[in-house]
Parts: sequence; structure tokens; C-alpha cells
Amino acid sequence: MQTQRRPFLKKLLASLAAVTGIGLTAKAENNPTGKKEVFNIVTDQEVPLFSGSTKYGGLVFIAGKGAHVAPFEIKAHTEIVLKELEKELIKAGSSMEKVLKVTVYLNDIADYKAMNEVYKGRFGKNPPVRSTIAVAKGGVPGDSLVEMDCIAGL
Repeated sequence: MQTQRRPFLKKLLASLAAVTGIGLTAKAENNPTGKKEVFNIVTDQEVPLFSGSTKYGGLVFIAGKGAHVAPFEIKAHTEIVLKELEKELIKAGSSMEKVLKVTVYLNDIADYKAMNEVYKGRFGKNPPVRSTIAVAKGGVPGDSLVEMDCIAGL
């Protein structure tokens, strides 16, 4: 009985490792060195502050994207943010269909329904898990009404 369980357990552990980014083996198809790769580094007084995206193992992490332009309307800002996420994902070698997790930060919870109208269907037939957080007024940096970040597979 135990020998029959082992292949199942091996597959389960490998799947968990792939989703969480925990390496049970040294194999990393898209990053053979196993080193963290960072892109679009933002600096503050010439000191690295954060990266626009980071690749590690078979995952890509996209930093929060906001919309800081007119029109200051939630549907327009959601569209801009989703397009920015998609651009970063493509540059990193991924796509919207490979997104595993999205976090949405809304400046006003009253914008939830309108944001969802633009958001729906953008990640294919198998959408990612998502958390939506309404921050206190002015909590989203700059003039953006929404900010989103994500984690995707490569």
C-alpha cells in the first residue's frame, strides 16, 4: 500500500513546490542558474528601491501598477493597469493566461463593481486567485484609483 502512495505523494509535493516556488529539486527550466533576475529597477537617490518585475525559478512577480493619468475614472484606470501588467508579463516571458495570483488595491470600495466589469475575462478561461483590498482614501500611491500586482508562471 505504501509503495502505491509514493508516486502520488511525489507528484503532490512537486505540484506544491511549483505553485509556491519552493524548490524540492534543483531544476528551474527558465532560470538554470537558480538566481533571482530583476528588471526595471526603480532607484531613490541612486540606491535601488524596488524592481518592476522579478523572475525566480518558474515564476515572475510583477510589482504594483497604477494609472496616474486622466481621465480619473475607475474603468479607465483599470484598463490602463491591466494593459501595464500584460506588458510586464510579456517582457518577462509570461502572459495573462499564466497569472496565478492578483492583488487589487482600490482607492474606494464603491469602485469594486466597475473595476470588475473591466477585469472580467482578462486572464482567460482559468482566472487566477485574487484578493481585493480597499485602502483608506489616498492609500493608493499617486493619483491612481486602482493598483494591481501579480504572480505568474513562465
